[in-house]
Amino acid sequence: MALSVSDLPTIYTLLANSLSGDINVRKPAEDALAQFESRPGFCSCLMEVITAKDLVSQTDVRLLASVYFKNSVNRYWRNRRDSTGMSNEEKVHLRQKLLLHLREENYQIALTLAVVISKVARIDYPREWSDLFSVLAQQLQSADILTSHRIFMILFRTLKELSTKRLTSDQRTFAEIASQFFDYSWHLWQNDMQNMLHGFSVLAQNASELHHDDIYLTCERWLLCSKITRQLIVSGFQSDAKSVQFCFLGGATCQEGLPVMLKAIQSFLPYYSSFQEKHSKFWDFLKKACTKLMKILIAIQQRHPYSFGDQSVLWPVVDFCLNKITDPEPDVLSFEEFLIQCMSMMKSVLECREYKPFLTGRVMDDNRVTLQEMKKNVSTAVAGVLASLLPSERVVLLCNILIRRYFVLTASDVEEWYQNPESFHHEQDSVLWSERLRPCAEALYIVLFENHSQLLGPVVVSILQEAMNACPSSVSEISSQLLLKDAAYGAAAYVYYELSNYLSFKDWFNGALSIELTNDHPNMRIIHRKVALILGQWVSEIKDDTRRPVYCALIKLLQEKDLCVRLAASRSLFFHIEDANFSEYDFSDLLPICWDSCFKLVEEVQEFDSKVQVLNTISSLIARITEVTPYANKLVQFFQKAWQESSGESLLQIQLLTALKNFVVALGYQSPMCYNMLLPILQSVININSPDELLEDSMQLWEATLSHAPSMVPQLLGYFPCLVEILEKSFDHLKVAASIIEGYIVLGGLEFLNMHAATLAKVLDLVIGNVNDRGLRSVLPLVDVLVQCFPGEVPQLISSSIQKLIIICLSGGDDHDPSKTAVKTSSAAILARILVMNTNYLAQLTSEPSLLAHLQKAGFPNEETYSFAWLMYGLIRKLEFTLLEKSFQETILTDNTDITLALGARSIIMESLQFIYTHFSSYELQVDNVISTQKKIFGLALSIILTMRLPQVLDKLDQILSSDNMQSSKLQVPSKEFRRRQIKFSDPVNQISLENSLRDNLQMCAALHGELFNTAMSKMHPAAFAQLKQALKMP
Repeated sequence: MALSVSDLPTIYTLLANSLSGDINVRKPAEDALAQFESRPGFCSCLMEVITAKDLVSQTDVRLLASVYFKNSVNRYWRNRRDSTGMSNEEKVHLRQKLLLHLREENYQIALTLAVVISKVARIDYPREWSDLFSVLAQQLQSADILTSHRIFMILFRTLKELSTKRLTSDQRTFAEIASQFFDYSWHLWQNDMQNMLHGFSVLAQNASELHHDDIYLTCERWLLCSKITRQLIVSGFQSDAKSVQFCFLGGATCQEGLPVMLKAIQSFLPYYSSFQEKHSKFWDFLKKACTKLMKILIAIQQRHPYSFGDQSVLWPVVDFCLNKITDPEPDVLSFEEFLIQCMSMMKSVLECREYKPFLTGRVMDDNRVTLQEMKKNVSTAVAGVLASLLPSERVVLLCNILIRRYFVLTASDVEEWYQNPESFHHEQDSVLWSERLRPCAEALYIVLFENHSQLLGPVVVSILQEAMNACPSSVSEISSQLLLKDAAYGAAAYVYYELSNYLSFKDWFNGALSIELTNDHPNMRIIHRKVALILGQWVSEIKDDTRRPVYCALIKLLQEKDLCVRLAASRSLFFHIEDANFSEYDFSDLLPICWDSCFKLVEEVQEFDSKVQVLNTISSLIARITEVTPYANKLVQFFQKAWQESSGESLLQIQLLTALKNFVVALGYQSPMCYNMLLPILQSVININSPDELLEDSMQLWEATLSHAPSMVPQLLGYFPCLVEILEKSFDHLKVAASIIEGYIVLGGLEFLNMHAATLAKVLDLVIGNVNDRGLRSVLPLVDVLVQCFPGEVPQLISSSIQKLIIICLSGGDDHDPSKTAVKTSSAAILARILVMNTNYLAQLTSEPSLLAHLQKAGFPNEETYSFAWLMYGLIRKLEFTLLEKSFQETILTDNTDITLALGARSIIMESLQFIYTHFSSYELQVDNVISTQKKIFGLALSIILTMRLPQVLDKLDQILSSDNMQSSKLQVPSKEFRRRQIKFSDPVNQISLENSLRDNLQMCAALHGELFNTAMSKMHPAAFAQLKQALKMP
């Protein structure tokens, strides 16, 4: 029953009780609210509580009501199958109520309501809430500072939500909003900017008459307006990289508008230091404002590179950023967030592909200016601007500043390293380059070096040589010389691919790097970390005569006390293991120390990223080395302990499962030695209750375990029912599931069939008929193996699936679609195999009422009887379009599938000769482009319609069926693959002579039908008939 106004006191009481510290009061209230939230009218009651004037002072209750309101909108606003949702009448009421309550004084409640409006707008705008923006725009005209601030909060949240919709119609709608709102937002942004600068000027003079709250609200509104402006420019206008049409800002081009943003930054910065001590609230705002404006400029440059590339924009912005990087004021030097954005801007400009030389051709005598020509012209102009901005001297200066100032560790960095080496290692990672100053400087340096490698190569080598000379390897005091050497080593590491033309790694390693490692002073961890980094980055330049010493150096670094150094060594070791030139011979005697060091490191590190990094190294090493058995016991103990400690950490368990799979594959047929550890883990992750994110990796581990098991063990045999639960939930991993089923069939044999016959039938029935062609192509080969292994037992067991295969073969559709052709071919091959190996079952199947019902449901003629002969003849006719279309030509045939079809046709001849007589000479069919897994002739299937090129077909068949020369597998170790080959070579189909079979059947046909047979044969071309007799050695 719907809630009404009379329920308001109850709702208010429950909300108030939900805030109680007494659990006996709070818990019943929370349970009651949970029951209420799905009832109609609940959101309306909450809205009344939020907007009630007499409850303004009850901020905590109103805030809780707004949270419940937001959650209920998320759950029930959109109608879903599992819930009735809200009525249209209530939605209309709530939309109106939300727009009438814009002047909410409490910031948190206002923010929550803004989020609610954005969520509703994503669903309802523009169809059900077409007046949303017009009402907001109208309210802005007469709003005070607080109301306009709340409206801009709503606008920002709503525009951010709508900008993420990707449909073309939604993007078109957003472009319309941008065209309507941008002018007002841009002008308000400029007006607020002037008001803020005036207020800051007064504030700097310590004027007491200034209303701080009003000016701060203006600042907050301006910041929201800035975010809205960014959203509209980036998402509301088509990128000029596609159209080369300049973006417009409030009636002005980007060339006129963007310098205004730069000027705003320049106007803010002088107040940065003066506000830091006296006006902390405004100082925080200035930090956010300057950083945000730089982010907006970066976003516009990336979205509209050609508009930004105009000299009136690019020149002042880039020049400003360069000056702040190379010669910052003392206050700016401590303003890291802002310097990061200046460096990010430089990096974005330097690596922008639209600013690179543009190579285009043009048609002779064509004077039209194409889009490519326009892009080339703009790119050339921008290249000229950048060349003027960055002459050689300035490039060299920037390179020196980056290395000598920003790469050098500070005292706070060294202290941070001491306190938490793990965090320091990951925070200095280049992946986080946009969040930390030093990684950002390193990222800019790499791009700068890429653009000017010939100029900067000698410069970097010179800095490196200078630093090494000033600080020999014996020096261990943390001095400016040592820190510069650390910075120079880093600079050389990051650009190894270009610097190798100017620096010999062998000489560098032997003359300096290896010597650095002989100094074990604790302070040398700074240099040792960079040596580890260099050894990993320069892996491609390490030649055979240096590889062994480098491996020894990495192992030594892996044994150091400092975690940061050891983690760096672990990563570099991973790069070497993954390298194509990794030498197991040079590394083999280091393996025991390497394993122990890696295991110890995993135990000592605490952070998730650290554990994953070392696990990747272990996993890669397992996969790379030839003989892992001597270390199996250590690895088993490691995996067992690591798995126990990873409980509840799914991402870490994914890495462990990958490493376990590599371990099982490396052990091969000796994998049972790890079963005591492996099988309990496997059982826990293939359980339906295990986290979904583990499913893919757990199934791959399951498949690897079966593929490398020498024999089936009871524990593995008992896991099979889990596969049904997995497939009932999703077919996402069907290909791996099919391989798992095949492993059970091949490895488990009759024991598996006896134990899980019903489960197996359920799996196949679940899949066949319910997946697409791609899924069927994964499953049908294992059905063929199943029939091949158990021809007497299986057909009856999987009768439902076989009936579906018959429907697939007989059904229509695009028979020229390769995917459908492959499915029909595989299905027909399975049916033909059953014909050869269990003919009676297939004949009996045609009288089953369920098959007749399936045929009628599929739209086949409602005849009084679907005889076995009619069914088989229908299959042959269907193959006319799926397998036998054009010409045989030079197709090479190599598989058993089509032999099976051919032998299946042998029985068809016996059962349906009357149909054959009628159509014997009407088909002139030849084998087409048969797919790689089915390249053997449909021998006797073609014998029904012998017409053309039969000798060539029989020649090919004779070569294939002469299986005496087939070599046995060299694989002597029991495994899934070994048993699969045994099954293939023992296939009864290989033992049947197709030539004798065809000849005997033709003679039987002649004896049974006399003159009818002779009449049909006489219709063949004499030459073709002569070739047939010669091929079959008939008199």
